[in-house]
Amino acid sequence: MRRDIRNGVVVNSIVHALPRACYVHVPFCAHRCGYCDFTLIARRPDLVDDYLTALAVELATLSQPQTVDTLFFGGGTPTYLSAHQLRRLCELFRHWMILDSGYEWSVEANPTDLTNDKLDVLREAGVNRISLGVQSFDADQLKLLERDHDGMVARDAIARLRERFENVSLDLIFGVPGQTLEQWHATLEQAIALGVQHISTYGLTFERGTQFWSKRTKGMIASVPEETERAMYEAAMDRLPRQGYLQYEISNFAQPGFACRHNQTYWRAEPFFGFGPGAASLLRGVRRTNHRSVTTWIRRTLAGEPSVGEQEELDQEAAAREAVMLGLRQCHGIELAAFEQRFGTSLRSLAPEAYDHFVKAALLERSSTHVWLTCEGRCLADSVILEFL
Repeated sequence: MRRDIRNGVVVNSIVHALPRACYVHVPFCAHRCGYCDFTLIARRPDLVDDYLTALAVELATLSQPQTVDTLFFGGGTPTYLSAHQLRRLCELFRHWMILDSGYEWSVEANPTDLTNDKLDVLREAGVNRISLGVQSFDADQLKLLERDHDGMVARDAIARLRERFENVSLDLIFGVPGQTLEQWHATLEQAIALGVQHISTYGLTFERGTQFWSKRTKGMIASVPEETERAMYEAAMDRLPRQGYLQYEISNFAQPGFACRHNQTYWRAEPFFGFGPGAASLLRGVRRTNHRSVTTWIRRTLAGEPSVGEQEELDQEAAAREAVMLGLRQCHGIELAAFEQRFGTSLRSLAPEAYDHFVKAALLERSSTHVWLTCEGRCLADSVILEFL
């Protein structure tokens, strides 16, 4: 039986439960955007077949097929693969992952890759959710972000997706260098007008090692003012719910019934499978992360060598702190009794002074059963959560 903290049904053995979610990392892209620090390899279609063969080898370590509620193909860009390769990928996971009734199967996509034959392959395989990396509809912002589509291509892709899928999500980025609050308002309105079921909004980050980090260090680009970025986030929190997109997580808004169930597995700190280069898994309290180098992962997997790059066994305290970090991202927050039953300690005991301060400062709000970030707290989420780690 599945244990679900949201419904208050929790046992201490949750950490030992079999995963009901599976993530697959597809590391291929036509181009690495300047802000991206994900595990990927650009312009290497010659590696795709070896990658698929290595996935088959990695999946065979399961010994037998596993039943899951959610399956997520992320990247990279899964739709970089050809229609034939996509079919092979889907068939591979249809064999090893038995999708339970009412399943959610998500695939990340790029607007320029969405040919109709690929969409048909995904639909026929049983995919029922597409997450489209739109980021913006503004030509100048898309150029700065090094995206290979324009607003017209994005709208066309969304129209074709809505003809085939009932659950379509858009990713949007705010805080793009030079972006104004008015431009962000326009982006939100255009996304709303397209009638998709889910919208994710992410503030642009400058990660060390990316081209954007280097350009900012050299003064070639500049972050938007902090107060402008905050105003953009507040605009999303205000506008999207008024159009029926309920905020259920710091960065995510969905029409009722369309929250991403796969990602909710992470935020509840539940076990999950992970396959592919750079993919993480959480099994029986042990987090394993595969080698981030695509070629190294392929070579080691095909040679029958361990493909795990990092492994960490979480003790009770580490698991509790991680559950706070993830759980506070959810707008409904953390159920206090369930947390204490699961980890043997109260949430407050992990950082009592910080907890009391955040409640007094109205960054955290609590009831008799839950604690959650206020709207103000969501704007400062990283700083709040850091105190519990």
